[in-house]
Amino acid sequence: MYRLGVALVVLSIAPVAAQAQKAAASYPSRPIRIIVPFAPQGPNDILARLVGQKLTEAWGQQVVVDNRPGAGTVIGTELAARSPADGYTLLMVSTSTSVNPTLKKSLPYDTVRDFAPVIRLAETPNVLACHPSLPVTSVGELIRLAKTRPGQIAYASGGIGTSTHLTMEMLGVLGGLKLTHVPYKGAAPATVAVLSGEVSCVIASILPTMPYVKAKRLRALATTGERRAGPLPDVPTIGETVKGFAANAWFGIFAPAGTPPDIVAKLNAEIARILQTPAMRDQLALDGAEFVANTPEQFVAQFKNEIAKWGNVVKRAGVQEK
Repeated sequence: MYRLGVALVVLSIAPVAAQAQKAAASYPSRPIRIIVPFAPQGPNDILARLVGQKLTEAWGQQVVVDNRPGAGTVIGTELAARSPADGYTLLMVSTSTSVNPTLKKSLPYDTVRDFAPVIRLAETPNVLACHPSLPVTSVGELIRLAKTRPGQIAYASGGIGTSTHLTMEMLGVLGGLKLTHVPYKGAAPATVAVLSGEVSCVIASILPTMPYVKAKRLRALATTGERRAGPLPDVPTIGETVKGFAANAWFGIFAPAGTPPDIVAKLNAEIARILQTPAMRDQLALDGAEFVANTPEQFVAQFKNEIAKWGNVVKRAGVQEK
């Protein structure tokens, strides 16, 4: 009787498995949508369009980027979580995706349970820059000055919960200093605020900031990655002064949970191939980024580590949204 039961289970599973394999073999047979939970022209949007264009060329099916900004990426992320798990809706994810589970009191989805990580695309350090009127030339000097003026030095960010915000909060936690946060509606307005002297510091993307550094309108104190950044080889990392500090911005792709593993594997393999082409490597380097192209299993582990890391920063810094 037991053997008969096992045989019946195997027979019931076999058609489902065969159907999934058939779907993966013919995938994609229609256009693919990549939801970007940010406004156009930002790094998430640009990278999604680069990858989407190459997928279109490789597979002959249109890949459409669908920008759904709002609520700190929650609007677009929820839309992706509620989409069919068939490989035709993907989600562009980034540092904010790993921050939100702790930053926000509630989410309309479970960030781990409701998604299947496909691939981590790339990562890039940011740069800590300040207005020339601030009398510091290094991270060490900034820390010493801030400790003599607790809460008096203001920094700008692209908004609460963004990497530009929480990376500075990480510096505060690990460096033992207290700065005043002034959020703006995006990274560009935050940088403008520092250029005008309205606030003293900002953590910003390297390439858009470099022209201001070269023109001496901003002073680059340090970069945020584990090692020095290619575009700014003479600028030290924050970690060279503050032990244990490392905070790269990162970008990846999720699919809704339940997407057939064969389709996830097919997406992973093709996108990894694209990222490793010389043209894509060169393009990422121009944007100050490096490709990662890991496996779904590696991405899952990394993502859970990111949730834990940023969750610790959010809790220790006392930052939380409703």
